[in-house]
This record gives sequence, C-alpha cells and structure tokens, in this order.
Amino acid sequence: MKNKEPLVHLVKRSDISSGKAWIIRGIAILASLVFCGLLTLAIAKVNPIKLYSAMFEGNFGSKRRIWVLLSNISALLGLSIAVTPAFKMRCWNLGAEGQCLAGALATTACMILLGGKVANPLLWVIMLVSAVLAGAIWGFIPAFFKARYGTNETLFTLMMNYVATQLVAYFIVIWETTKGSANIGVINQRTEAGWLPVIGGQRYLLNVLIIAALTIFMFIYLKYTKHGYEIDVVGESEKTARYIGINVRNVIMRTMLLSGAICGVCGWLLVGSTNHTLTTSLTSGYGFTAVMVSWLSRFDPLIMIFSSFLLIFMNKGASEVASSLSLNESYGDILTGIVLFFLIGCEFFINYRVIFRKKNAEVSEKKEA
Repeated sequence: MKNKEPLVHLVKRSDISSGKAWIIRGIAILASLVFCGLLTLAIAKVNPIKLYSAMFEGNFGSKRRIWVLLSNISALLGLSIAVTPAFKMRCWNLGAEGQCLAGALATTACMILLGGKVANPLLWVIMLVSAVLAGAIWGFIPAFFKARYGTNETLFTLMMNYVATQLVAYFIVIWETTKGSANIGVINQRTEAGWLPVIGGQRYLLNVLIIAALTIFMFIYLKYTKHGYEIDVVGESEKTARYIGINVRNVIMRTMLLSGAICGVCGWLLVGSTNHTLTTSLTSGYGFTAVMVSWLSRFDPLIMIFSSFLLIFMNKGASEVASSLSLNESYGDILTGIVLFFLIGCEFFINYRVIFRKKNAEVSEKKEA
C-alpha cells in the first residue's frame, strides 16, 4: 500500500504577473473593509457607511486636512524609502527613529545657534548638510561594527534609537524656553530664521516635493544602478557576492550611510518645515511603521506610496471616528490591524498556490487498499 497523498499541497508561485498580484491585493482590501463594516455593525451598532464616511471626512474633509494627510504620508514614505536599501540587502536597520532624530537635533542646533547670524538661504543649506551628516553617522556606526566585527545590526540600531532619544531630551533641557518646562517651543518664532520656505502658499508642499523626488531617486537607484545590483546580490547571498568580486563590507557601510542620510533629510523637514520645534516624539513612531510599509511594498519605492497612504488614512480616520461617532481611538486601531491582517495574509496567496488532492487520486488509493 502506497503512502497516502496529503490533502493539501503548497506550491510556490514563480510566474504570477504583477497584474494578478494587485487584483489579489485589491480583493483583500475590499474583503477587509466588508469585514470591518460587519464587525462595526455587530459590536458598536454603527452603520458601516457612517464609519467609512467619518474616516473619509477625517482625511479629506477640508483643504487643511488634505495637506496634513499629504504631510504625514510624506514623513512615513520618507522613512520607508530610507530603510528599504538596507532591508533589501537583508541588513535589518531598525534605527530610522534614531537616525531621523539625529538629523532633527542637528537641524535644531543650527536654527538656534545660527538663526539671525547668517542669511536664511545659507542657513537652510547648513541645516540640510548637518542633518544629512548626523543621520548618516548614526546609520554608519552600527554598519561599521557589523561589517568589521559581525555584530547584530538589529539590536545595535534599536539601541541607537534610545541613545538618540536621550540626546534629544538632554538638549531640550538645555534649550528649554522656561526653566523646568522641558519644552523649547517654536524655534525662532519671531524671526522665522531657518524656517524652510512656503511654496505656492502651501506649508507642506516642499515636504511633498522633496519626498517625491527621493522616492523616484530610490526607485532608479535600486533598479537601474550598479549599487542597486550589488545590494540585490548581497541580499541574496553574501557568499555569492564575494565570489563575483563584490566588497560586501563596503556595500553594507555605503548602504547604511545612505539610509541614515535620507532619515536625516526627514529630520530636517520635520523641524525646518513641519513642526519648527524638537521633541522626543517628533517622528510619531513612523520609524517603526516604516518597517511595515517597506515589507508590505516588497521593497518597491513606488508601491510604498500606496502603502503609506493606506496606513496614514486609517490612522487619521481613527481619530475622526473617535470624535464623531463616540468610538475610542483603540477601535480605529483594531480596524487598521484587520486591514493589515488581510493585506499580509493575501501575500501568502500571491507567493503560494494551494492544491487540493484530486478525487481521482483518492479513488485509486481506495482501489489499491
């Protein structure tokens, strides 16, 4: 008697088109929204149409809300494209929060120490260079130790986040406006020295344009350049990379420098354009959310635009749901988690095909028995 064939086979897909993959993702999103609606109706006794109308209103209800939405998407997208080169190389950079805070701290220092002493255009350049260098250094330190001594970059970058947070807290106390307040307030509020320019009358337009340019740059860099090819090869196999002559140590350090530098740019924008102040919670946790965005997008910077929009839309919508429908924000977080669960789950069906045992096989097994 032959061994009984398993009821279910999992076969890895190798030929699924991007069109079919997006159809599966679209079905997953629609299914998650239907499920969330039914859950809301059953638990909270709220009409699902009212729920989604409130979420839409929270994001698109006014011109200001639309620009705030775009600003938040830009912040999350910027940090997502920053960590992507390292992730694609299988170097787990979880230090985007710290690298962004390092850039923000450098920007703040320039605004406070040089504000009013140099012309604004020159100050903007100094702020940018300082932020890029600070973020790059914060990314380079764990990369150097990984490349030279094989340290664990995941733990190293996480610890660097805490160091950066404490450094920011220390300098906030030094620069605080009122003794004991632990708050530096709006930097250069009277003179606006170091405030990045407002383009077209829109405060956040500069952020959107810069992050859009960085997204296009990262897409081209990863897909069409020699450095992008080397990142791919190192990510697939370090042994193969060494065999074909790629200097793996240099690739690791160069890639983490780039990740840190882009995080520094994000810190520059958050202080110089968005908030005009410095706090330990400046990034709103986007440095960790960026990990999810990068993975969901399969390291594709263009797809990250959609993923960032989805997460920010759900997050902002949760606040509106809490205020207009008397549901707490935790419920909005539950809905966000459900949508993400469906999205992550659909990746299984994109990567694998489920094959059930055929009836003919079952009949033949019975005959043999």
